[in-house]
Amino acid sequence: MQLEVEGLTLRHGLLQAVRGLDLRVAKGEIVALVGANGAGKTTLLRAIAGAHPVFSGRIAFRGVDLAGLPAHRRVGLGIALVPEGRRLFAQMTVEENLHLAEDYGRAGPWTIEAVFEAFPNLRPRRKQKAGSLSGGEQQAVAIGRALVTNPELLLLDEVSLGLAPLAVERVYDRLHALMRSGITIILVEQDLKRAMQTADRVICMLEGRVVLEGKTAEIGRAQVTEAYFGLRPVGQPAS
Repeated sequence: MQLEVEGLTLRHGLLQAVRGLDLRVAKGEIVALVGANGAGKTTLLRAIAGAHPVFSGRIAFRGVDLAGLPAHRRVGLGIALVPEGRRLFAQMTVEENLHLAEDYGRAGPWTIEAVFEAFPNLRPRRKQKAGSLSGGEQQAVAIGRALVTNPELLLLDEVSLGLAPLAVERVYDRLHALMRSGITIILVEQDLKRAMQTADRVICMLEGRVVLEGKTAEIGRAQVTEAYFGLRPVGQPAS
């Protein structure tokens, strides 16, 4: 397995955001992580990326225990996070945002020019401040910023959040091409239909626990919806 999470517990102060979670993701797999707000999805991605401390449990990537490894070292191993809300440096240009990430990444096919080829609408805006871009353009920069580190594992947190429908379509068009390249992706997405159309496997979280997991080809949307809203007891399999 490329990513192994065992008995992971994550906290926000006294609040347990993730509770004894186990997760395994194979190389090249596309996993959709779904659940209501507060289910622990974002906290889990941040912990994998090194942006949230682990209270207990273990995270390993390619057999390497990530305990104590800071975020920039995880980028060097091949883990990249596209955070919810994009988190760009608004006063820096598109190109400067990409250069900054490139400096911490690995050698590989994803260069700044390759990002501009994948997202051609960014090329004429390369000298424009990131904060002045549209939501869809900012999301493209955020994805490009992750790609120039040449990741093996890409963590995508709510890439469609707050975007107009046309912008969502454009972003996902580019993501589908990326997914065919063999990169491993964990995708947090509120749009359940899109998540199930995109991923190989869906994992539904509720109150910090996995309550349903299965291949998207074998699990029904109604079953995921039941788990999403807590209508199936924790640990009960899909029927």
